[in-house]
Formats: sequence, C-alpha cells, structure tokens
Amino acid sequence: MDNGKDFNIAKNVKIIEWLKTEILDSIAGLFKGLQKGSEQVFVDFLANIIVLTYVLGRRLGLSFRELDQEVLNQIAQNKESGHQLEEWFGDLSALQQHIDKR
Repeated sequence: MDNGKDFNIAKNVKIIEWLKTEILDSIAGLFKGLQKGSEQVFVDFLANIIVLTYVLGRRLGLSFRELDQEVLNQIAQNKESGHQLEEWFGDLSALQQHIDKR
C-alpha cells in the first residue's frame, strides 16, 4: 500500500470529522447568541457556518460551483412548492436575486 495515499485518506477523514464538530459548535454558538440578541454574533456565526459548509462540501468531493447550483435548485423547488418562507416573506426570491447578482 502507498503510505502517502493512506495518510491523505486518514487526514481527509480527520478534517471531515473536525469540520462537522466545528459546524455543530457554530450552530450552538448561534443559538446562544440568539438569546443575547447581538447582530454581530449572528453575522459571525452564520458566516462561519456557511464557510465551514462549503469547505465540508469540498472535502466530500463537491466543487463550490456544484454546491452553488444545488442551492439554486433547492430555492427553485421550494418556490415552486409554495414554501412558507416564500409565501409569507419572499425570502427565497430575495436569496435567489442576491445569488444571481454575484
């Protein structure tokens, strides 16, 4: 066996596990921050969750572009199905417009 390849696989598994715990930690931090009502805390944790999610996707073999496309697909599907976030607030359309402008 190629020890370099085995090392890379083990390293990738370890980083995936670390990313999962970091995402959970950030979610917990966000929930705690919701109790305090600090906008900066919301922004920090939400941004961290987004970054960690993209990196986790990459470690799982997805490209950032694939992830972006799937986000758009899910927005479209939820809009079509009459999701409450869209019906009540127009959040999905607003997100789609934001992504399209990037």
